[in-house]
Amino acid sequence: MELRHLRYFLVLAEEMNFTRAADRLMIAQPPLSRQIKDLEEELGTPLFVRGHHLLELTEEGALFRDYASRILSLADQSVAEIQDMGSGLQGTLYLAEVEGKGPHLMSQWISGFSKLYPGVQFSLWNGNSDEVVNRIHKGLGDIGLIMEPYDPKGIHSLKVYSEPWVAMIPADHPLAAKASNTISMKELRACDLIIPSRDSRLREISDQMAPYGATPHVKAKIANVLTAYELCKAGVGVAIYPAAAADIVSDPNKVVIKTIADKGIRASYVLIYSDAHPLQHIAQKFIEYIHEQGADMVS
Repeated sequence: MELRHLRYFLVLAEEMNFTRAADRLMIAQPPLSRQIKDLEEELGTPLFVRGHHLLELTEEGALFRDYASRILSLADQSVAEIQDMGSGLQGTLYLAEVEGKGPHLMSQWISGFSKLYPGVQFSLWNGNSDEVVNRIHKGLGDIGLIMEPYDPKGIHSLKVYSEPWVAMIPADHPLAAKASNTISMKELRACDLIIPSRDSRLREISDQMAPYGATPHVKAKIANVLTAYELCKAGVGVAIYPAAAADIVSDPNKVVIKTIADKGIRASYVLIYSDAHPLQHIAQKFIEYIHEQGADMVS
């Protein structure tokens, strides 16, 4: 068994299609099929269930995928560390982040890290927290930046930032005329709300309104904060998002930002990496750098 067999297998396990996998690997489909068949014969068991238009991992294939990921991670890490000893830190760091303050935090870290290690390249993916966690679990990213809450099973984490929540209020809404820069959940309980699409966000907002005997009137659930802002500007409702949403407000004459002042209502950002996939040397250095910058930063 060679490392290329493992690489071929992992790409096929991700694509679940021989044609797409062959295209990614830049080889013809017949050689890929032969390599996978040779691997299955060496292991003495099928790794895939092959249907007419369907490809699925067998139980053995799913287990082998985990082992193959670890083996390749260790192989890549060993090569990188030996190369680093002679030529400095090099290679690609695979990162995944959420919106909100995520892009700002990640760009600051990447900027500082690049000055220390100019030979490092970065591959950066953006999605919601659940998607980022999923990518980290699957070994598709080295390090993720998410927002709480999340399932900590199989994950190492480091809190790196905290900020309040804000309400983005259409300028012609009665609440926008209030002199105070803060607002309470009690005041928002009767509003049509635009909120993040994660189910956990609705639960949080529901819990925060419960003491006032209210349930949230959700007009729209939106993953993209820019879309939420545009809906707010159009008068669809009041948007409740972490404070970083205020960074995109370009027309204060149409949207007014007020900080939600209820005690304990804050958004926390967490750096995560997987227990199951050994960190490559670059990722370890990146986490050390972030530690040195200070965790639990508060806005």
